Amino acid sequence: MTGLLEFREKIKQLYIKTEFLLVPFLKFLLALVALITLNGQLGYMTKLDNIAIVLIVALMCSFLPNGFIILFAALFSLLHIYALSMEAAAVSLCMYLVMFLLFFRFSPKDSLVVVLTPLLCVMKIPFVIPLAVGLLCGPASIVSIGCGVFVYYLLDTVISSAPTINAMGEDETTAKLRLVIDGILGNKAMLVMIAAFAITVLVVYLIRRMSIDHSWTIAMVAGVMTNIVILLIGDLLYDTNMSVVSVLLGSVLALAAGKLIEFFRFCVDYSRTEKVQFEDDEYYYYVKAVPKMTVSMATKTVKKINSQTRMSQQTRNPSGRSVVTEHTGRRPSGSSRVQGNRGNYRGGRSVTINGQDAGDMQDLDSEDFEELF
Repeated sequence: MTGLLEFREKIKQLYIKTEFLLVPFLKFLLALVALITLNGQLGYMTKLDNIAIVLIVALMCSFLPNGFIILFAALFSLLHIYALSMEAAAVSLCMYLVMFLLFFRFSPKDSLVVVLTPLLCVMKIPFVIPLAVGLLCGPASIVSIGCGVFVYYLLDTVISSAPTINAMGEDETTAKLRLVIDGILGNKAMLVMIAAFAITVLVVYLIRRMSIDHSWTIAMVAGVMTNIVILLIGDLLYDTNMSVVSVLLGSVLALAAGKLIEFFRFCVDYSRTEKVQFEDDEYYYYVKAVPKMTVSMATKTVKKINSQTRMSQQTRNPSGRSVVTEHTGRRPSGSSRVQGNRGNYRGGRSVTINGQDAGDMQDLDSEDFEELF
C-alpha cells in the first residue's frame, strides 16, 4: 500500500508542476476527439470533414473556457444536419436552445459532463458517467447528464432517419419535421437511460455523504445495482433492446473507474477513526474524524563540491595568517582528530600556523590565541 500511496503523491506532484501545460493539452485532446467523432458519425457536410479545420478549432478550444467545446460541437452537428435537411436542423436548433437554457441555469460548471456523456455513449460505456458524477459532483449535475444523453439520442435519431429524409421531396416539410420530432420524443430507450442515470447519481451522492465506514465503496456498489435494475426493468416494460451483457460489463468498468477516483480523491484509513465530543454554551458536538492515508515522500539532498567549497575550509584572520586543518578518520564519541607536524592535545589535536608548527595547545599563550583567531 505504501508503494501505491507514493505513486499517488508522485502523480499529484507531476500534475502540479505541469498543470499549465497538461490542462490545455487535455482540453485540446477532448475537443479533437469530439469533433472527429461528430464528423465520423454524421459527415453530411464534407467541407467540415477536414483535419485542418478540426485541428484549428480544437487548438482554439484548448485556450478558451470549457463551454466553448460544447459550443463548437453543437455548431458542427448543426451544420452537418443542415446539409442533410433544413427541417431537421431547425428542430435540432430549438432543442439545443432549450438544453442550453437548462444547462446554464442549473449546472454551468459541468461542461465536461455534457461532452463526455455522448462520447461514452458512442463508445458503449456510458455507465461510468453517473457513478463518477455522483462521487464528484452534486444533484444539479443530473441536468448535465440528461442533456448529454439527449444529444446522443438526437443525433442517433437523425442518423437513423437520414435515408427516409433523403427519400422525401422538398415539399414534404411537415412530414420531415414530424419524423424528427416523433423519433426523439418517442424514444423510450432515451427516457429509460435518463431516468436510470438520474436515480443512480442521487443514490451515489446520498450514500457517499453518510458518516459510515467505507461510504464511497457502498455508494458505488449501490449505484451500480440501482442502474442495472432500472435499465433491466425499463427493457422489460418498453422493449428498449438493451444488451444485458453490455450493461454488466459496463457496470464492472464503472466500478473500476469509481475505485480509481476514490483512490485519488477519498483515500482514508478507517482503522484510525476517532470520535470526539465537546460542547459550548448552546450545543453538544459529536465529531467523527477519519484520517487520510498519506505518506512522506523521500527527499534527496545533493551537495555540490567546487573550488569555493574547498576555500571555505581555510579561515583567514586580520593579520593574514591562516589556520589549515585536516580531518582524518571518523569522529568517535563526538570528538575529531586533527593531525599536525608534532604534538597532540585533547585527543590528538595540534595546530599548524602558516606552515610552521605552533606546538601543543597547552603551550600557547593569550597572544598566540589572538593571532590565531
